[in-house]
Amino acid sequence: MKKLILTMAIAVMGFTAAFAQDSTKRARRPMANLTAEQRAEKATGMMDKKLSLTADQKQKVYAIELDRAKKADAFRTEDRAAMKGKMKDRKAEMEKSKAELDNILTAEQKTKLDAFRAEAKEKGGQMRKGMGRGKRDKAPVVSNPPAQG
Repeated sequence: MKKLILTMAIAVMGFTAAFAQDSTKRARRPMANLTAEQRAEKATGMMDKKLSLTADQKQKVYAIELDRAKKADAFRTEDRAAMKGKMKDRKAEMEKSKAELDNILTAEQKTKLDAFRAEAKEKGGQMRKGMGRGKRDKAPVVSNPPAQG
C-alpha cells in the first residue's frame, strides 16, 4: 500500500513539473536599440523584399524612412507632457510619409503595401486583445446554485 501511494505521489509531482508554466516564455524580449539609419535600412529592406522595389525606388524609400525614423527619435526625446499635445502633428507626419511612399510606388506595389498594412493592423489589434484589454468587456459569470429541498 505504501509503495502505491509513494508511486502515485511521485507521478503527480512529475506531471506537475512537466506541465508547470514556463516563465521564460512570458518574458518580453528586449528591443534592440537601433539607430535611425538602421531602422530605415531595415524598413527599406522589408519593403524591397515584399514589393520588389527598383534601385531608384529603394533610394527614395530609404530617404522617406530615414526622415520618419529621425522624427520618431525626436518625438521620443521630447517631454512627456508635450507628447500628448503633439499627437496630431505626429499623425499628420505619418500620413504625409505614407502619401510620399504611395507616390513612389506603382499601382501593383501600392495594393501589396495596402494589404500588408491591413494585415499588420489586424495583428496589432489581436495582440492588444491578448494583453488583457478584452477581458474587461465580458459579463461576470453567475452560477445557479442547486435548489434547497
